[in-house]
Amino acid sequence: MLRTPVDGTRLRVLTLLREQDAAAGGLTAEAVAARLGLPRPAALTHLRLLTALGLLRTDGSGVRARYRRDEARIAEVARLFEKGW
Repeated sequence: MLRTPVDGTRLRVLTLLREQDAAAGGLTAEAVAARLGLPRPAALTHLRLLTALGLLRTDGSGVRARYRRDEARIAEVARLFEKGW
């Protein structure tokens, strides 16, 4: 799922959530959609997939859920790719 990240959108989401203001408090699906110029349902699909993979964590629930990167899990996945996974 990460090797073919649908036109790079999932990587753009991860990059966006690494930015200082986003990393501090997380972003809602609406904020991610607005910043990346995506429809909210598309942003939410990518956010849910990244959350299911364990690369994102959520605070709250529903419309007000805020998404943040799980740096430990991202580092773990990066190590797997470096080993030729």
